[in-house]
Amino acid sequence: MFTFTLLLSFAVILIDQVIKFFAFSHLKYIESIKLMNGIVELVYLENRGVAFGIFENWHLFFVILIPIIIATFLIIIKKVNINSVLFSLSSALIIGGGIGNLIDRIIRGYVIDYIRLSFFSPVCNFADYCISVGTALLIIYILFFHKKSLSKTT
Repeated sequence: MFTFTLLLSFAVILIDQVIKFFAFSHLKYIESIKLMNGIVELVYLENRGVAFGIFENWHLFFVILIPIIIATFLIIIKKVNINSVLFSLSSALIIGGGIGNLIDRIIRGYVIDYIRLSFFSPVCNFADYCISVGTALLIIYILFFHKKSLSKTT
């Protein structure tokens, strides 16, 4: 499961960085692109904070904190040997999304956001959605499947 988690994390990072390259190269110079009858809008935004722009200009704090969180996930995945696809998937989404945004913070000093939904006004990016979905899946895993997967490994 560790290899699966790493490969999926790298796929998330790659997809995230390719989309951000497109956003930086193309969206930065136009107002926006509306898709799906305006439900999705692509717009360029430089986010110097974290979720929804809070904690703006805490750059160094997050450049230090995010690798600690990612390392903790990797240690847990490697050492605990949880044989659950749901846990591996949730971890990979969180790790990949976290590293994707960390790359932006280190290279640019901000995170590139580009997705605005008509029913959710903050502008986010692929990595943000991966982290959110991964966190939701991790909560589901902990609440409903954690004890079952541990009993199978012991």
